[in-house]
Amino acid sequence: MAIRDRGMVKWQAAFQLPELAKTQKDFWLDTKRERKPIIDEHEAEEFDLRIIYAMEYNHSIKLMIWADGFTKEMTGRIQFVDPVTHELRIEVKDGEFERVAFDSVVGVKVVE
Repeated sequence: MAIRDRGMVKWQAAFQLPELAKTQKDFWLDTKRERKPIIDEHEAEEFDLRIIYAMEYNHSIKLMIWADGFTKEMTGRIQFVDPVTHELRIEVKDGEFERVAFDSVVGVKVVE
């Protein structure tokens, strides 16, 4: 006599509450969030000097950007620093630009 397994049918009852699955996913995402690092004046000035250096010598730059509890890396060339809107315009790929607010930058590294 062969064993008849119901396959995925036996697990369908567990997935009938999509709200529960979404709530659990959001909970685990919230546990991985971090507080925004505090940037003092010395670090901010160091970031500015690195950005100026990268712009002057046309080097790529690696930015650590904090957004909504998570940090991500962005690499590209700085095309423009807008003092009015407090944003950097970065060319990520040829012809593709992204804007980054000064306040969200938590790390700057020049890639030569």
